[in-house]
Amino acid sequence: MKKLLTLLIICIATASWAQPSHAPLTKLLSKHVSAAGNVDYAAIKKDMGQLDAYLKTLETSAPTDKWTDNAVKAYWINAYNAYTLKMMLKHYPLKSITDIKYGEQSAWDYKWIKIGGETLSLNNIEHQKLRAKFKDPRIHFAVNCASYSCPILLNKAYEASTLETQLNTQAKLFINDSKRNKITADKIQISEIFKWYKDDFASAGSIINYLNKYSKIKIKSTAKVEYLSYNWNINA
Repeated sequence: MKKLLTLLIICIATASWAQPSHAPLTKLLSKHVSAAGNVDYAAIKKDMGQLDAYLKTLETSAPTDKWTDNAVKAYWINAYNAYTLKMMLKHYPLKSITDIKYGEQSAWDYKWIKIGGETLSLNNIEHQKLRAKFKDPRIHFAVNCASYSCPILLNKAYEASTLETQLNTQAKLFINDSKRNKITADKIQISEIFKWYKDDFASAGSIINYLNKYSKIKIKSTAKVEYLSYNWNINA
């Protein structure tokens, strides 16, 4: 009886910090998202049950203080992307995520995500669970707002074991993507993400210093900086 009780306590303790598998999300994304980040919303809608099942695992497996930082970061990035997909599919077909309104609230402000006893919005996940906690600018290249000008949606889930490589790869892809940033040595026309979240990139000293960490073209410190208009059309 004592052994059984001990085993039960161990099982309960383990379950309290068990991490969900993100493999189901990878299976879904690899099937319906191209290498260029284009999402086949019509096709993925037919697999809504698979997405819902994955979201259910997130709802019942919230991060705990037993998790590593990379496990927590990967969890919330995946949650942001998966719940954004869910919201888009609920309203599909549509031209833009900006068309989604809940009264006066935007798609990002509406609280509907129930995780760990909290009811969250997409903004809560991005700004409180990710930006505020980790101070990692690369998060901006991983979370996807279902729009053309966003960094592309990776067609696999983020995993704690490969997160550093995945985030660095996403940073390089986005910064060197001529559809979203136009970079020369003397002039740069860059995404408004770098203006909206300029404080997040300030640790490098300047936006040019940050870009030069990943840019294939060496940008001069005197380069002229301009920002491109954001295209909110759906990333299909």
